[in-house]
Amino acid sequence: MSLPPLSEEQLELFRLIEDTSDHVFITGRAGTGKSTLLQHFAWNTKKQIAICAPTGVAALNVEGQTIHSLFRLPIGLIADSDIEQNDGTRRILNAIGTLVIDEVSMVNADLMDAIDRSLRQARGRRGEPFGGVQVVMFGDPYQLAPVPPRGDELRYIQDHYRSFWFFDAKVWTGGEADAGGMLDIGAHGAQLHVRELVHIHRQSDDGFKQMLNAVRYGRVTAEIAGVLNSQGARPAPEPEPGEVPIITLATRNDIVTRINTRHLQALSGREQTAAAEVNGDFGRGEGNYPAELELKLKVGAQVMFLRNDTAMQGEPPRWVNGSIGTVTRILGGAVRVDLDGEEVDVEPAVWERFRYAYNPGTKTLSREVVAEFTQFPLRLAWAVTIHKSQGKTYDRAVIDLGSGAFAPGQTYVALSRLTSLDGLYLSRPLRPSDIRVDPDVTRFMREAWEARQAAQSAIGG
Repeated sequence: MSLPPLSEEQLELFRLIEDTSDHVFITGRAGTGKSTLLQHFAWNTKKQIAICAPTGVAALNVEGQTIHSLFRLPIGLIADSDIEQNDGTRRILNAIGTLVIDEVSMVNADLMDAIDRSLRQARGRRGEPFGGVQVVMFGDPYQLAPVPPRGDELRYIQDHYRSFWFFDAKVWTGGEADAGGMLDIGAHGAQLHVRELVHIHRQSDDGFKQMLNAVRYGRVTAEIAGVLNSQGARPAPEPEPGEVPIITLATRNDIVTRINTRHLQALSGREQTAAAEVNGDFGRGEGNYPAELELKLKVGAQVMFLRNDTAMQGEPPRWVNGSIGTVTRILGGAVRVDLDGEEVDVEPAVWERFRYAYNPGTKTLSREVVAEFTQFPLRLAWAVTIHKSQGKTYDRAVIDLGSGAFAPGQTYVALSRLTSLDGLYLSRPLRPSDIRVDPDVTRFMREAWEARQAAQSAIGG
């Protein structure tokens, strides 16, 4: 696998997580290369690692396992209930030296504490946070939040935690020990080192970067809002011959489905459907699938690629995750797509779902494939949800916030997909209510920054 070289700040963080046993949370604005650093660590570490993520698609993206699957945890609030572990699970958890959690901002406090208790229990080291395992986490709480709890779960979280965010778990903040001594970690909890990548690779214009930062932190002035709204007020231009229409980033699935369906039906020609092939246990629900179960296409359809091209060794990739093109021909086993004037034949891709297994002979962890999903790595792309645009880069996009951004960070995610202000088109002007930042995130990041400054002052002094 060919990976881009690390920047100086990425290399410094790689050395921190590789050369120490510190618990580290690596965050950063959109486009700072968190995923690149995670991939580099996974491919180059000498440590015995296991990689996990809170959702099926996020786990697929990092070739890891879901948290619930790796730890054999029940769905829903776990609270103080017993965590059942069989011998196989205990062997796997005992073999982990470093646990990597991607998209950790989607992990709630209760689940983070369940990870801690599971590792202590399995490893018989109840007095040590995570049973002595190093935990390295990647994510951006300014972009993605956990699913808010409701009903009795909400009341439990309110009674036991400062917030439902992962950083307010008792393993970090400290807490009274339960009957099994599972939280015997002192008054202040385990030490978490927060490191923020600051060099942005996606945008080069300093003025646009400053505007995105203002949206990220909820500090949008009237002047900044005026610039964004005046720039975005232009109608999206009709595409030139051979040029793909501008993609729309919308808040809701139904808006995206309506736009894509309307455009597909407007095309002449026969609609063809490619059915995915699913082998093994891929989890329940379409939310676990990395692509459409049934991909409907016509010649002329605008499509987005869902993964990077696995190019021949030494050859540059023909497309990357997020590239947009137009279908020019539908063949038996391939779809021909025009990408900026160059036609490429796209074949079905295979996504593999992994599970960690313990090898008693070598006393090491290995990954085994437990399911495969085969489908063309394409999605209709006249429109896509802001959530599914996560990690993508676009030169131009129409941002449709509809009745309003309904989640903190949603507007920031949408705007930060763009490479420049020139590519911004708004379906309606931004409103103050669209700029939403969770106050718990602001509090945590401020405290982390202050702790970092104090540590650096102590070293300097």
